[in-house]
Amino acid sequence: MEFADLTRIRAHRPEAILEAASRRPRRRLLADGRRLLIVAADHPARGALGVGGDPFAMANRRDLLERLCLALSRPGVDGVLASADVLDDLLLLGALDGKVVMGSMNRGGLAGAAFELDDRFTGYRPEDLERLGFDAGKLLLRVDYADPGSLTTLHSAARVVDAMAERGLPVFIEPFLTRRTHRDGTGPPRNDLSAEAVTRSIAIASGLAGTSAYTWLKVPVTENPDDMARVMETSTLPAVLLGGDIGDDQDAAYEKWRGALRLPTVQGLVVGRALLYPPDGDVAGAVDTAVGLL
Repeated sequence: MEFADLTRIRAHRPEAILEAASRRPRRRLLADGRRLLIVAADHPARGALGVGGDPFAMANRRDLLERLCLALSRPGVDGVLASADVLDDLLLLGALDGKVVMGSMNRGGLAGAAFELDDRFTGYRPEDLERLGFDAGKLLLRVDYADPGSLTTLHSAARVVDAMAERGLPVFIEPFLTRRTHRDGTGPPRNDLSAEAVTRSIAIASGLAGTSAYTWLKVPVTENPDDMARVMETSTLPAVLLGGDIGDDQDAAYEKWRGALRLPTVQGLVVGRALLYPPDGDVAGAVDTAVGLL
């Protein structure tokens, strides 16, 4: 199928998406003891379209899909994390065969909104991931100690972890301690990447729900990469590193990832904009470099 066919199929044969999901060849989450490399593209569903200095870099859907298909075609790339609209397109394009497919579950905390920290589950439900035969889910868990609403976020996240475990589906929790930038509790939220904050966020996420059997962690590299060894001693849960927007210094980001990937609980990378929109424009080169780190 070509990109130009996507809207036509969606308009005339919407059932083709479920049909494509049902015949998709699957694989194990971890293959042959290798570490994971997952490409992330769930940013647009939270209204986060910017990369570097371009506030709408991810707004062109065909361009995004072309970058994703190229990344997924490279040797060593295991799969993709995205929202339903993106994964539906990739299913129709046949780009998910034999890949790990991870559905993004809570996209309600829109970037820049007054309710940004209200990370409600507006994306995939556990039953959706099971019905589509996907391999895992991911949830964002931002906790602001000054915001009473964070308790609601914790409660809803715990119940989703329970529901995923009941289905035997892994769930990747991306935890942060977050605070508003102004003393009066307003302003955009900022994630605290100090060793102390990341340690606490890992401890909180690890203890959610009635079982941690299917829980993974998706963690950032700390401000000082040398702190990662101590931070990752907080939990025995398997973890992957979060990439994020690396700015113009790709080499520095790769070095941070390289060191953290040596730690025993770290099982791979989940990286989005840094690979899909590298500063030099070479998607294949960025992906191949990340594969080499593993």
